[in-house]
Amino acid sequence: MRNCIMKSVFVLLTMLVMVTCVMAQEQQATDKYVQLLRSDLKTQRVALITEAMDFSQEAADAFWPIYKEYEFELSKLGDERVALIKDYADHFESMTEEKAKELINIRFKLDEKKLKLDKKYFKNFDKVLPTKTVVKFFQIENQIDLMIDLQIASALPLIE
Repeated sequence: MRNCIMKSVFVLLTMLVMVTCVMAQEQQATDKYVQLLRSDLKTQRVALITEAMDFSQEAADAFWPIYKEYEFELSKLGDERVALIKDYADHFESMTEEKAKELINIRFKLDEKKLKLDKKYFKNFDKVLPTKTVVKFFQIENQIDLMIDLQIASALPLIE
């Protein structure tokens, strides 16, 4: 089942990146489609976590409320990341040195925000779950994030 979910995630990610890279001509339609794909990815992420973590009822009761808060904050970073990809796509053909520097600095800030978020929620999860369980969750999160990053990286053209 996990392989099936992983394949679904890959397909959804590929579609997400392709749609996000479409130029702003059809901005409203693109935004709605990206929103639907991100919703599907969120559902797939929860399914992967549920399967991989195999929580007891007590652990699930402690984990999921905190995860919902984490997911909400993570979605804000996702919004910023989608905006960065759109900005890159909009300026790809006319990329200047200044724009390239601006985009990489935004990416560095996003990486810092993600690390800060993970540290914050590690502490929150660690208060209610065994540390090994929390580390396992973050391992799963990292694997999912790496899959997403790989799909995005493979779909985005390199700067000329």
